[in-house]
Amino acid sequence: MASQLEAKTKAMKIGERIPNTPEGWPQAKIRSTFVEYFQRHAHTHWPSSSVVPHDDPTLLFANAGMNQYKSIFLGTIDPKTKMASLKRACNSQKCIRAGGKHNDLDDVGKDLYHHTFFEMLGNWSFGDYFKEEAIRMAWECLTVEFQLDPERLYVTYFGGDDLKAPGVPPDEETKRIWLKYVPASRILPFDAGDNFWEMGDVGPCGPCTEIHYDRIGGRDAASLVNMDDPDARSGVLEIWNNVFIQYNRDRHGLKTLPAQHVDTGMGFERLASILQGKMSNYDTDVFTPLFDEIQKVSGQSKPYTGKIGEEDKGTIDMAYRVVADHVRTLSFAIADGAVPDALGRGYVLRRVLRRAVWYGQHFLGAPKGFVFKIVPRLCEVLGDAFPELRRAQSTIMAVLEGEERDFNRTIDKGARFFQKRVSTLGKGEPFPGKDAFHLSGSLGFPLDLTEIMAEEIGLKVDTEGYHAALKEEQDRNAAAVAKRKAARSAGADMTFAAEQTSAIAHLAKTDDAAKYVWNERPDARIVALFVGRGGGPKGDGFVDSVDASCQVAGAVLDATSFYAEMGGQTFDTGTLLIDDASVLQVDDVQVYAGYIVHVGAPSTTLRVGDSVQCAVDYDRRQRVAPNHTMTHVLNFALREVLLGGLEGAKEDHKKTGVDRCVQRGSHVDDERLRFDVAWDAPLTQEQLSQVEKICADIVDNALSVDAVETPLDKAMDVEALRAMKGEAYPDPVRVVAIGGSVQKITSSPSSKDWSSLSVELCGGTHLRNTKDAVGFALLEEQGIAKGVRRLVACTREKAASAHACARDFRERIVAFESMPLDTSEAFAKAEETLKLLKVEVNAAVMPQHQKMFCREALNSHSSGPMKAARKKAEKAQADAASGAFEALASSNTDGAVAARVDFGCDAKLWQKLQKSILAKKAPGGSFLVCSSGSGKVGVYACVAKGHSIDAREWCAAAADAIGGGKGGGKEKAANMVVLGGGDVDAAVAAAQAFAKGKGL
Repeated sequence: MASQLEAKTKAMKIGERIPNTPEGWPQAKIRSTFVEYFQRHAHTHWPSSSVVPHDDPTLLFANAGMNQYKSIFLGTIDPKTKMASLKRACNSQKCIRAGGKHNDLDDVGKDLYHHTFFEMLGNWSFGDYFKEEAIRMAWECLTVEFQLDPERLYVTYFGGDDLKAPGVPPDEETKRIWLKYVPASRILPFDAGDNFWEMGDVGPCGPCTEIHYDRIGGRDAASLVNMDDPDARSGVLEIWNNVFIQYNRDRHGLKTLPAQHVDTGMGFERLASILQGKMSNYDTDVFTPLFDEIQKVSGQSKPYTGKIGEEDKGTIDMAYRVVADHVRTLSFAIADGAVPDALGRGYVLRRVLRRAVWYGQHFLGAPKGFVFKIVPRLCEVLGDAFPELRRAQSTIMAVLEGEERDFNRTIDKGARFFQKRVSTLGKGEPFPGKDAFHLSGSLGFPLDLTEIMAEEIGLKVDTEGYHAALKEEQDRNAAAVAKRKAARSAGADMTFAAEQTSAIAHLAKTDDAAKYVWNERPDARIVALFVGRGGGPKGDGFVDSVDASCQVAGAVLDATSFYAEMGGQTFDTGTLLIDDASVLQVDDVQVYAGYIVHVGAPSTTLRVGDSVQCAVDYDRRQRVAPNHTMTHVLNFALREVLLGGLEGAKEDHKKTGVDRCVQRGSHVDDERLRFDVAWDAPLTQEQLSQVEKICADIVDNALSVDAVETPLDKAMDVEALRAMKGEAYPDPVRVVAIGGSVQKITSSPSSKDWSSLSVELCGGTHLRNTKDAVGFALLEEQGIAKGVRRLVACTREKAASAHACARDFRERIVAFESMPLDTSEAFAKAEETLKLLKVEVNAAVMPQHQKMFCREALNSHSSGPMKAARKKAEKAQADAASGAFEALASSNTDGAVAARVDFGCDAKLWQKLQKSILAKKAPGGSFLVCSSGSGKVGVYACVAKGHSIDAREWCAAAADAIGGGKGGGKEKAANMVVLGGGDVDAAVAAAQAFAKGKGL
């Protein structure tokens, strides 16, 4: 084999070689060449999975090509799925390594080859070929297909590691195979850190063999292998990794998998740099168009030149790399359903975006709001390979624009705090960890950005102090939660009644105008402290001070930026601060007679008259606001679909004399929105689909959301206004218009132009633009009272997840509908699949109209092909059983016989055949029949007159032999069922022995 490969390689060298240029090897050609090579070797091209593993909680992002095949490697894949039939596969998988076990975020920009988003060219074997063939194909693909010089290739293998991979021997087999292609001097052993690949802290894993390429050539570069040289222009680059998946790591350690698999990964960007004759991934046609666009939108005078380290004056080239890489990561993640957020993968994306913003503005001189403008060019570069980018372009841009806008508000404030704190430090003193934590927790500056600012002026950050402050805050929050739970269990009543409002009636009402101002921390003063009704010296609950021993307290402020629960919207949470330190963790905000009470656990002594700062958790509010805005949109969409819009509603009122399709209530929080509407019938699948589409279109159309306080009578004059009947609105009242100007609407209240807009009275906190809702999914619709329907919906990443669930489930239905039904075994498998799908569809979180479609599809198949197949199977089963009963009757005219006849545990069929065959043709015989089917065993007995045997005892003897069952009957006729199945032959033998013992 080696000689054949050498001949191929030599022939390729003699013939025309494809030039190592972007024109000779454009990115599209590299992908197609790889995939087509492995397709010729019987591999199925299986498209890249989503980079967001919605169904795998162990991963933040897809970080390797093998992620989507995890269930195959573990042997847990549903055998009925299409993927289960794969033996070999290949593709270019989208990957993100910016969190978790594999995290390259902090390295991006510093060198010329690290990325947070990259493509992984991969080929896989699922229990098919293993090391020998994997190595041969890898070598042939590189040296023949891609024409790489074999003299420049070095390989590594697992040399053993008793600490990280105990019990796994050195991979001498791989070394022996490589000796067929590579001299021993270029085959190098490494420990588990380099040559034992693991997907995460748990999951499939195994020893691996890597192929490294020497960019320079003509030298012995063995010492440079796995050195991770930041200057890749002079080093050796890993390009291919063959992982031999043999183990699974769980919390107990390594366990051998039931089958051996191959997982190959080749860095697409690294291969492109080699094939295009470039010394860096970033000099290829994958990145250069992005650099041109970044220069254009940033206004940077200097183009990208590829410098690193001290050569990169002003950190300009590093900034180019950071921005280009991070825009790729963000765009693919958002296209696949994730968004920047405060938790989990959302927080990782937020860090990625803020890092891009900082580098772009600080080093390239980019204006505020520049990142989203790069997205269209990215979609041009990669849209052919990954069409989902083009489909989601507007969503990606909207999300990035809004997130960057919010971060820009904090940049100046964070920089001022940083400079002020630095001015107080002594020579050589590090930037304090507690201040770095304040920048992160209160101002939204991730630790790595603080480190960047410090590095620029020659400072280090006390990271140990940062993590200590972080842990202290986490411990404090945990303790506060425990306090609040204890307070609730103790029955503390934190509500106000007349006694409480009367006690503070001399105080001015709380000024809450700042609740509509985002990302601010206004000053306020504590005017009253409340510890619960019945507490305090007067029994009204008010005290002059509280301290950390108090499990729960309520602070009434003279002003606040917290939103108190009202109008169907949940309260804000956050913290009250004194000198930037938390003094009260606010987990509930209520308003009583204009006094707003901030309820939580105090962490220090608080006194009436103390000045505090209101630090709202704006990340949480950013999840509440889309849900509130979309209740307005949902209200509008329902009227459009159910009544035909404003004019239709007027006509309906004339005909019926009542207002239909009006709001009956709502509730929104950071998880979902709930909307109750007056309607006297369930919404149809088509109506739900239309409502959801209108809502989704309004999100996609990026309509502005205008909110203005207006005199109540002026607002009520607006014909297009939607108002809650019987609601007592304040005067002036806040008018919220989606897609229009409140001023224009109220100045011309009768205009027909407003009939196509959502106009409502509302005091809640809203989005500035519907695009910030990102997505919309209508999850539930049900009746809660006569003439009232309740709808539940979600936005942002939860909506994306719901739609993804629907797509996946429909694919499963398509796969189910193609299952064969021509044999009893095939029908049984299909019937079990149908049962499972019917159960799972009810629990699935997906749009309601999609759920209805899936149910109808399953029911249609059940009443159509499945019903016909069932009748056919039942007839075949009955015919077979009839023949078996005929044989029984002829073999037993006056004795007792126990036998096995499988007819599906159908008691009715037993009775029919017993009466028509056994009773007629062998009236003097006694019979016991055991039948297996549907995971259970049926035992049926009939006893002839004159036989001294009890049918109930006979059945019990058979059933007891396989675990016992339940049933009943009479002395001459009885039956029992054993759930879970069992050894039917053993049951028959026990019945025979029982009859023999009775002398029959």
